[in-house]
Amino acid sequence: MTDARRYAPPAQRNRDPIAEVLRTILPERGTVMTIAEGTGEHAVHFARGFPNLTFQPTDPDPSALESIAAWTAHEGLENIQPPLGLDASSDEWPVEKADAVLCINMIHISRWAATEGLMRGASRVLPKGAPLYLYGPYRRDGKQTSESNENFEVWLKSLSPDYGVRDLADVADCAARNGFGAPEVIDMPANNFSVVFRRD
Repeated sequence: MTDARRYAPPAQRNRDPIAEVLRTILPERGTVMTIAEGTGEHAVHFARGFPNLTFQPTDPDPSALESIAAWTAHEGLENIQPPLGLDASSDEWPVEKADAVLCINMIHISRWAATEGLMRGASRVLPKGAPLYLYGPYRRDGKQTSESNENFEVWLKSLSPDYGVRDLADVADCAARNGFGAPEVIDMPANNFSVVFRRD
């Protein structure tokens, strides 16, 4: 039997710094929905670290869903629900409510429609005051924050002209139009940011 687990080196590097931020924003109990979960490495790491929370991973890629399920089975974690297929840009989400939404490293490597869909969907499923957590690189005031991010954007554009490091002001405007307050922005390693919105 083949092992469907996939590995993403960035997930190994950023999972602990992200978990430290999550400790300050996640509820004690409830359901945490992850968007564009990817390999499943984040989900299992956070599920181990927050055993009183239930994690609901989602991803549009069937191979990612297989990897998430394989990681969950390998780790024997009971607080991770079976992964669900979801394109963030869709107006039909397979989850009706959540107590927090996490979206790590998606916005820069997807169409802008995915960010718009993320904001609409998170607004529907989250109660007042609940967090929407984003992680990744962002422009600030229209400018890249590092040379490495400039080079990263060149690579992103080589994959698709629809990809790119987004300006945080544009993301915040999109969030505001969908019922979220101003973001809390936290500097993270490797020229990334944690961005926390809360549902108004």
